[in-house]
Amino acid sequence: MVKKTVKKTSDMLKDIIVKGIIEKKGKDITVLNLSGLQNVMFDYFIICNGTSKPQTEAIADSIQFEVKKAIGEYPRHVEGLMNAEWVLLDYFDIVVHVFQKEAREFYNLEKLWADADVTVLENHD
Repeated sequence: MVKKTVKKTSDMLKDIIVKGIIEKKGKDITVLNLSGLQNVMFDYFIICNGTSKPQTEAIADSIQFEVKKAIGEYPRHVEGLMNAEWVLLDYFDIVVHVFQKEAREFYNLEKLWADADVTVLENHD
């Protein structure tokens, strides 16, 4: 029974994070469900990109704001805000990657996790 509660919590957090991305018009939102893979420490990777450094920073800030507002949690770790080319937000079971477009194309995380269950969301312009 505990496992279902944990899973519901990850799913709820995923939806809150996606809301934060959409609030700042993040592009190409991709959700990688890793929960079915062996030896993986996370339930989800959420990947998106902004079109500039200010937008990438705004997306990361919006995610943190929405999660704090909804469930009172801060990320365990934040990395990359200095240059905002690739910002990583670690929420224990979910890791969020907010890229600038060129960095996202270069690192191509989706290809590294090709065996994950992938959901691509429509852009919300």
